[in-house]
Amino acid sequence: MLDIKEIDYVTIATPEHWHSKMTVDAMDAGKDVYCEKPMTHDIPQAQEVIKKQKETGRAIQVGVQGMSDDSYSSAAQAIEEGLIGQVVQAQIEYVRRYDTQGPWRSRPSVEGTPQPADLDWEAWLGNAPKTDWNPHHYFEWRNYSQYSGGICTDLFIHRITRIMKACKLLYPRRVVGMGGIWQWPDGRDLPDNFEMICEYPRGMTVYVLGTMSNRVGIDHLVRGYRGTLYFTGDGWVAKDKDGKILDQHKKTGGEDIVLHHNNLHNHLRNGEELKCPTELGLAGVVAVNMANESWRTNQMMGWDRENEKMVPANTLDQPHVPEETA
Repeated sequence: MLDIKEIDYVTIATPEHWHSKMTVDAMDAGKDVYCEKPMTHDIPQAQEVIKKQKETGRAIQVGVQGMSDDSYSSAAQAIEEGLIGQVVQAQIEYVRRYDTQGPWRSRPSVEGTPQPADLDWEAWLGNAPKTDWNPHHYFEWRNYSQYSGGICTDLFIHRITRIMKACKLLYPRRVVGMGGIWQWPDGRDLPDNFEMICEYPRGMTVYVLGTMSNRVGIDHLVRGYRGTLYFTGDGWVAKDKDGKILDQHKKTGGEDIVLHHNNLHNHLRNGEELKCPTELGLAGVVAVNMANESWRTNQMMGWDRENEKMVPANTLDQPHVPEETA
């Protein structure tokens, strides 16, 4: 397919562990890319994608289609102009209530399903650890860290990217991830209920809730000293401490994959700014990978800016005040 000159761009909608390889191959073949979220499975892969993009000059749209809702870019402008004062915290969620089989399990069970005759299992595994045919790994790959980051990379990436856009955030200073395999200990190695807190250099924290056992949500909002900006179904509204409306915005666009692809089309045809470029894609990958690593290793993770990698937070000398360069 990559040899077909009439193809302008490719869409990558595979398990996460294939995203970086396919994206790099597509750019090497002179193709632009629409890559589903997360941009890559891990941080070094995302950095590799950005390096290759700089070399080739190809366009990449990351498939966080919520960025085609202008609520977040509009909120960013309002926050920057001081509408709610100094921002100190934001919260958002992605909650569900799965039936008895648990997150991303098939019903009926795939246990005992034979390998499809036309499936090259070794090729599907790619750079993942080699293992014998396992129908759960193939059909339910979001439950296994070889191929996915689970709740963090499949769901939280949609949510934290919104807050990053609204508050103009990139790499967190410190991240903690907490949760567990609490309700469905069925062989998965990723949590079935999860939460994360990210601290950013500008002097704010972001909390993301991800219960898969209970779908009661929390408000999606940004807290400032002067007021609070609430994201609603049709845009946002900002209120002061007494509930008086400071300003509001009715959205255009929406969380729509067609709009997101159209944005890439318009970028390629007339230079329209991409809604979710690789810089934002990498920042999201950093945050959710740091949260998962925190959970796996029972420690807070920090971002080593000098070496551009995550490390245990206690190995870094990081301040507890806002940073002017943030």
